[in-house]
Amino acid sequence: MQEEAGLEKSSANALYLVSKGRNAYYIAKRIIDIAVSLFLLVLLSPLMILTAISIYLYSPGPILFIQERVGAKRQINGKYSYWKRVFFRCYKFRTMKINADPSIHQAYVKALIENDEAQMTALQGAPTQPRKLVNDSRIIRPGKLLRKLSLDELPQFWNVLCGDMSLVGPRPAIPYEVEMYKPWHLQRLEAQPGITGLQQVTARCTTNFDQQVQFDIEYINKQSLWLDLKIIVKTPMAVMSTTGAH
Repeated sequence: MQEEAGLEKSSANALYLVSKGRNAYYIAKRIIDIAVSLFLLVLLSPLMILTAISIYLYSPGPILFIQERVGAKRQINGKYSYWKRVFFRCYKFRTMKINADPSIHQAYVKALIENDEAQMTALQGAPTQPRKLVNDSRIIRPGKLLRKLSLDELPQFWNVLCGDMSLVGPRPAIPYEVEMYKPWHLQRLEAQPGITGLQQVTARCTTNFDQQVQFDIEYINKQSLWLDLKIIVKTPMAVMSTTGAH
């Protein structure tokens, strides 16, 4: 709680100035987010119901995993807009055993950010190409498939509808992850987090952490409706290829 309070205090002072010419883009982006997320929540509801049933059959308990994440919300100050760092509740389908110990993930994230290959291999039990904790005994049987196809992230369309996230943007960070960031890594928090992004369709966790952050910063600097559309179109192919997935 003390770490969270410290991060929240620093977040309150993290105001990011954005180009004045992007205001129309952000309005259009929000309209698209609402329309598409609402449509997909209805369209994919049968798949989400089947997913919920499969999780409950293999591991009775909560269907959803709700985790505090760090994001950003746009604030208006006259002609200018800036990003204020905020905390929000991120929704995912539960893919792990109930009350799974998060310490192994925290250790892996630390090794990832520090690019400590030896420690990542030790935590995995074997070297793996995806820069993710793949060999994880905490994952329930249906969880492996849900993660590989990113189906565990479908509830995040609700986060998009509520305005916590966008369809496209950097992935939302975990508070303990942000505490480990180098100062320049914080630039990836200068935009609303997204379900998919430039990093996901370009490398999908097959590069080191610094390179992943550079993809996020590149997206932030080049944001446009055309870039968002290209990323959205590429996302299904990236998901189906399962490259860099769990």
